[in-house]
Amino acid sequence: MKMEPQHWDELPNFAPHEFDSPDCPGSHELMDYDFMHMLQKARIFAGRAFVITSGYRTPSYHRRLGAQGYPISKNSSHLIGHAADIQVQSATDRAYILAGLLDAGFERIGIGKTFIHVDNDELKRSPCIWLY
Repeated sequence: MKMEPQHWDELPNFAPHEFDSPDCPGSHELMDYDFMHMLQKARIFAGRAFVITSGYRTPSYHRRLGAQGYPISKNSSHLIGHAADIQVQSATDRAYILAGLLDAGFERIGIGKTFIHVDNDELKRSPCIWLY
């Protein structure tokens, strides 16, 4: 189920615009409801802010990221609103965010030097943790 405007009131730690594709204002409505509620739980469990660097992505924005050298997947969960990238600023940050994600039940996590990717795409292998 996609996020409807009233559902964002259930997510006190996130603003809808954080999940917009930069080329499509309002695209946060394409985020998956269950994914967003799991992310809210993870934020509470982690006990620290989650700075979202990427939520929903349009296909054209996703291709542009790939052309700029960012690690992308052709069938990215960002394209269906089931993924987010969370900024990481320190090893301690990474540990708390990762613990919160695992406690919230996420089983698909990609760890980069400056971000953590998380998704709940049921069409992909799970559990799975990878490095960028």
